[in-house]
Amino acid sequence: MTADAPDLAGLCAEIAACRLCRDAPTGRPLPHEPRPVLVASATARILVAGQAPGVRVHASGRPFTDPSGDRLRAWMGIDAATFYDAAQIAVVPMGFCFPGHDAAGGDLPPRRECAPQWRARVMAAMPAVDFVLALGRPAQLWHLGADAGPSVAAAVADWRRLLDRPGLPQVLPLPHPSWRNSGWLKRHPWFDAEVVPVLRRLVAERLAHAPDPS
Repeated sequence: MTADAPDLAGLCAEIAACRLCRDAPTGRPLPHEPRPVLVASATARILVAGQAPGVRVHASGRPFTDPSGDRLRAWMGIDAATFYDAAQIAVVPMGFCFPGHDAAGGDLPPRRECAPQWRARVMAAMPAVDFVLALGRPAQLWHLGADAGPSVAAAVADWRRLLDRPGLPQVLPLPHPSWRNSGWLKRHPWFDAEVVPVLRRLVAERLAHAPDPS
């Protein structure tokens, strides 16, 4: 967890100590000890808004240390050193803790307690963010509202209109980079052909005008 300003540092400390999903859950409690994972930043212009940490990230305490992260960084056209530079890129999922597995072995959705408790405060503490990568349905609903449409597929198909909405931050809806979406990506080759080049260009533009850390 990274904090870049005093107010953000205090907020991150609160999040690190949060046990809401274990001690006062909505529905069944989290089945293991919470370990909130996020990289918040007061200077980053790019925000990766994912769903929730997976089991590997729960173990590492660092976001996207898994094959999903490899695919995401390839989409963005950056290396790991750049991705983990908190001065330039924030990574704040909709749920901060690994939610556990469902009966089929997949990850459960983000915990319902997390976003209402924390997300607006975290976003307010990251004033430099002007480009959001909204990965999956929960992030798209929060960052796009009614414009997210009926599904992830619909939002991603409508990416041009959503990206061009007036105001900031710009929001680009993306499928989650999980291996479980490999079939969808193969059936929709326009994603790699059309969306990925625009994503890389917008990321490069923000990185080229990154704040001076001094």
